[in-house]
Formats: sequence, structure tokens, C-alpha cells
Amino acid sequence: MSGLGKLYGVGVGPGAPDLLTLRAVRVLEGADVLALPRSSDFGASMAYRILEPVVGKQRDKERLLLTFPMSKDPDRVRPYVDAAVDKIGDRLSRGLSVAFATEGDPSLFSTFVYVRREALRRYPGLEVEVVPGVTSVTAVPAVSGLSLADGQERIAILPATYGVDDLTDVLRRFDTVVLMKIGAEMPKVTEALTRAGLLDRAVFVSKATMPEQRIVRDLRAAQGERGDCFAMVVVTRGERSGLLVGEAEASLPGSFGSSLNEESEAP
Repeated sequence: MSGLGKLYGVGVGPGAPDLLTLRAVRVLEGADVLALPRSSDFGASMAYRILEPVVGKQRDKERLLLTFPMSKDPDRVRPYVDAAVDKIGDRLSRGLSVAFATEGDPSLFSTFVYVRREALRRYPGLEVEVVPGVTSVTAVPAVSGLSLADGQERIAILPATYGVDDLTDVLRRFDTVVLMKIGAEMPKVTEALTRAGLLDRAVFVSKATMPEQRIVRDLRAAQGERGDCFAMVVVTRGERSGLLVGEAEASLPGSFGSSLNEESEAP
């Protein structure tokens, strides 16, 4: 279909505005329309909160707010995806470029996955470009001093909000387990880690790189928490570490060999 504008999926990172990539800034500044997801019709867009200090308000640019409820029910989510693509498609059909800004990366647990699929179904000739972003999967280790893996370790990434019934088995088979979107599952996560003898090998991080950042290294102090979509737990067994790991690693800042009871907040 000729005359269509271009659709971008732009990852704006985990929260700190200075973690936007140069490419993301260039695309966001150059697009005709910013499509900004939010969780309710009355809420603000977290993606816009992240990008606005860098990109600026740009008063001549349309800011298209799109609502996507936090739900696992496809029947509830689908109408919102359709409505979003209706609005985005209207702009694309007028030859306007649209940058869909998403927290983290557009390809990892992002609403953009659904928007892109439906937009391509409706507009087969549509040009789509994905601009990758820094994800919380890498931001959390950065702020907590963890190492996700060396050359021999295996990683599993799970959305905790979809249940942790198989967590015990996953903990047995993988060296590092990243539990994203903790939600209300923290008691079940703590229980599973206790059964596996790995409670002291886990760290809880909420809103990594944001001003509200919290790091809890003793999950006993966080087992009653109700996390949100920005809360994660990372579990590292450390049993298959590589050739260069020695006993000195246990004394490194942020390692599990020290300060297990520490709770910290970003300045």
C-alpha cells in the first residue's frame, strides 16, 4: 500500500532518561507522531515520563495516548489493541510517521508486539522499524552488582505475573532465573525459593535506574511486598561459573558474599 507513513517501535529503556540510545532520540525527535501507551484512560504514560526530559515537549508534535489495560485476559486486551491500531493507522494513512514508545525494549514483553502484528495484518506494505532499548533484564544486574551469566551459565526469563507453578523446576534447570513483573506473586516466589534452598541467592529490585529504585538483598524482608510491573527478582545459583572465577569474587561489592540484609534506594 503506497503513501503510508512509517511505524517505529522505540525502546526507551528501563527508566533513567540518559539510558535512551542515540538512535531512539533521533527517531523520537524526527517522527510526526509519538504514540504513548498507558495503563488506564486517566493515567500518565511512563514511556513519555522517561523520554520527555531528553526529547522535550516539542509542541508541534502530536502525542497520541493509547490505553492498554494490565490484564492477562485476551478478550479484554484485544479491543484496546484494535482501537490503538485504528488511531495509529489513521495517522499512517495520512503519510505520517508514528513512533510507538515503549518501556524497555519493543520485543520483550511489550504491547508493541501486538500493535505491530495487527498493523502489518491491516497494512501489508507497511514499513516497520524496531529501535532496541536497554531492558530491565540488564538494568537490574547493573544497579545490583549481579552477573547474569558467564560463558557456561544458562538463563531463564519468566513473567511472574503468569504464575510460578513451574518455578521450582526452572530453578533446578537454569543457573540464573530472572522473574519479571512480580505483581502479587512475591509470597509464592519466596516460598519456591525457600523450598529450593535459594532464598539467599536472590535479590529483589524495583524500578531499577529510576529515582524510586529499591534493592532488597534479603527476600525475607520483601516477601510481603506487592510488586508491580517494574519489580523483578533475580536468582543466581553460581554453581557453573567459568574459568576465571575465584574465591575473591565473594568479597566484591554487591556480591552475595556480603551485605545480604542491605536495602538501598537510588539517590
